[in-house]
Amino acid sequence: MAQDVETQASVAIEDVLQRKEATWWQGLLSSQPFWVTVAVLAIAVTMGFVNSNFLSTGNFFNITRNFSFIAVMAVGMTTVIITGGIDLSVGSILGMVAMVSAVTISNGFPMEVAVAAGILTSLAVGFVNGVLIAYVRLNPFIVTLGMLSIARSLTLVLTGATPVTLRRVGEEADRFRNLLAGDPFGVAMPVWVLIALTAIVAFLLRYSAWGRYVYAIGGNEQAARLNGVPVDQVKVSVYMLSGLTAGFSGLLVLAWAGSALSNFGQTWELRVIASTVIGGANLMGGVGSAYGGVIGAALIEVIRNSLLLAGVNTFWQGTFVGLFILFAVLLERVRSRG
Repeated sequence: MAQDVETQASVAIEDVLQRKEATWWQGLLSSQPFWVTVAVLAIAVTMGFVNSNFLSTGNFFNITRNFSFIAVMAVGMTTVIITGGIDLSVGSILGMVAMVSAVTISNGFPMEVAVAAGILTSLAVGFVNGVLIAYVRLNPFIVTLGMLSIARSLTLVLTGATPVTLRRVGEEADRFRNLLAGDPFGVAMPVWVLIALTAIVAFLLRYSAWGRYVYAIGGNEQAARLNGVPVDQVKVSVYMLSGLTAGFSGLLVLAWAGSALSNFGQTWELRVIASTVIGGANLMGGVGSAYGGVIGAALIEVIRNSLLLAGVNTFWQGTFVGLFILFAVLLERVRSRG
């Protein structure tokens, strides 16, 4: 018995020593987001030879703007997945926020009120999701699936499925669009929002107690509770963050589209989840990064854009994205066994 304990202790010590001896370069090579970044660059270079329009300034602007809508939500979704949860309601939250803000502006309220209404709506939905999951102990899949349907239904009820346009509504609508649909320094506003959001969440995950709690819950929730981690509060916070990022995306999409449609964000939750998985997040929890979700979203958009420019039937997009998801999961499985 004593010998077994000594053997286990020696194995544990060896594991620690091996981790300490690993260089930053070895850590980089074992990082899934790194290889996804390499894939994005490889596809970009290849497409540059296949079609010169791919590397044009206009196409680069379109790619970065389009993937930012998904990537903003992927940053929030990543924190949920790290805790071992899932949020299927983000697409419906996006649509609801866009509609609430559009209706608010069209009724003559200031832009600031419309933005606040949208943000508060997203936080409220995220809070309800978090409370039901953390305190009522309901399954995240079931809760957010139900909220997906509820939020989409309320969006339809709000306007009777009638689009709400911001064009020719008034000065406040113009201010809203000029702010959120602008392109400071030649870069679309959604990209600037994405950069700021990614930096903030990445910092919190890496250097704050909240970030350590998020990873601890995903690694072993019961152990986290025994060590004094406020598991329930942290769970509520990540679902509120996921709702908030969906709200940000809803405001950005509304500004760029110039009108709110009842089907805004429909099925986008699948693309958001796919982005986080491709970027290295583990659906079992404990693994993931803000940058991973962003680069995963970038890869999906680069694939989509490349297929369009190459003249490939758009129906093939799902096949290519699905293959990358399967490859990402396989890579994670191989890495965890190694």
